[in-house]
Amino acid sequence: MTDTRPVVTDAVFDVSGGPLPADYPSALWDALLHHVPAFGTDTSVGVLPLRTAFSEAGMLLPKRAKLVLRLPAPLADHIDALSGKQLGIGANTLQLGNGKLRSIQAYPTLHAHLVSSAEDEVIFIREVTEALTKMEIVAKLICGMRNTLQTPGRMIGGYSLVIHDLKPEASLRLQYNGLGADRNLGCGIFVPHKAITDLD
Repeated sequence: MTDTRPVVTDAVFDVSGGPLPADYPSALWDALLHHVPAFGTDTSVGVLPLRTAFSEAGMLLPKRAKLVLRLPAPLADHIDALSGKQLGIGANTLQLGNGKLRSIQAYPTLHAHLVSSAEDEVIFIREVTEALTKMEIVAKLICGMRNTLQTPGRMIGGYSLVIHDLKPEASLRLQYNGLGADRNLGCGIFVPHKAITDLD
């Protein structure tokens, strides 16, 4: 199968600041668009969920935290517009370091924290299976817990998902394309997952 989507890459930034509100993804996306409006022209642009720890003050970033954007190659040059910038997230700010491009590697097991879908798990699995078939991907699925993401305008629901026994080409294809909607809010983005029993 020949991929029609342009080659995709990850842009990685050191990030510090916070704490962040639990519903930070929407505000983070708005802040990114403020500096790079071109991101809003492609629905495949993804913002990987930040690794955070819950506290009474909000979501805390660990030391050496990273902000990772999954970008189609034509948009990768825009990372210079974000390097060193401050992003306003609610009452707090995130400080970005210099962006670096990182190629996406093939792994046999991939994990997405949240793939948006209807509430019914049976329907979700059918949707995923159909999407993988269209991408000519043969693999095994492990559906995790139902998760939700609150945004100012709506609640996004879906499931965590592990896809394993992927061949290298299929692994890259899945990471390039993702699954489902709301990639800009962290949904449907697949990353390497070492332990298929460790589901969110």
